Amino acid sequence: MCTRRSSHSGREPKQCKTKAFSWEKRSSNSELNPDTFTAFSVSSVEQLTEDTYQYKFELPGKSSLRLSLGQHIVLRGVVNGLEVQRAYTPISPRNAEGYFEVLIKCYEAGLMSQYIKTWKRGDVVFWRGPFGGFPYQPNKHGELLMLASGTGLAPMIPILQSITDDEEDETFVTLVGCFPTFDKIYLKPLLQDLARYWNIRIFYVLSQESSLEKLPQSYQENTYTGHLNEDLMKTIVNSCRRKPFVLICGSSAFNEDMSRYLKSAGIEEDSCFVF
Repeated sequence: MCTRRSSHSGREPKQCKTKAFSWEKRSSNSELNPDTFTAFSVSSVEQLTEDTYQYKFELPGKSSLRLSLGQHIVLRGVVNGLEVQRAYTPISPRNAEGYFEVLIKCYEAGLMSQYIKTWKRGDVVFWRGPFGGFPYQPNKHGELLMLASGTGLAPMIPILQSITDDEEDETFVTLVGCFPTFDKIYLKPLLQDLARYWNIRIFYVLSQESSLEKLPQSYQENTYTGHLNEDLMKTIVNSCRRKPFVLICGSSAFNEDMSRYLKSAGIEEDSCFVF
């Protein structure tokens, strides 16, 4: 099984009454602190699917969060007097100036989701961090195989953008995004733009679609129906142009399944990273 090295999670956390990190800093600068929550203002809210949203936060001037690739930040929310904290990975480019963006799936019974659903433009939200991250180095790996389920796509996006923005980086990338249906694929325009690069391939696995006939023609050739199982994993690994280093992000069950399938496909533990 691949080793988990980051705490990014796609699920609601357990309820937490701790006040260990409850102090706040209302600051005009963009510097995050792992121990202190800093205030950021919501500048836009975009609904992507029935339960997933893209939130944009303001940064002063042309400042940047200056995150390393794949790093996540922790949100603080209070619902009915109960404090909850949750980790999210910004999807904006790491060199984005004046803003950062976060992809968030809201759960009907989730405490944090109740808080997030109330956000509107101008609201102040508190974050701390950064934490984790993937120590990516250009051209270190011949090919990256990214396995993402749902909002597990988030840490993959900045890494993809870093590769396509660097003319000297010739790393091949195969991204496999797992979603229930075509309508629930996040960030389609961005992913389509990234797939136009010579070294980027993107596949979709749609667990609740029974046929590809209703999908746009441009998606049919690179989409599979059903689940990403052991046989499909072997097919994808064997299609990689170079020996892949694998990045995985999804639910605990997804991560465990992918690690098991990769082992069957001949990928060793030291050749994968779990967010």
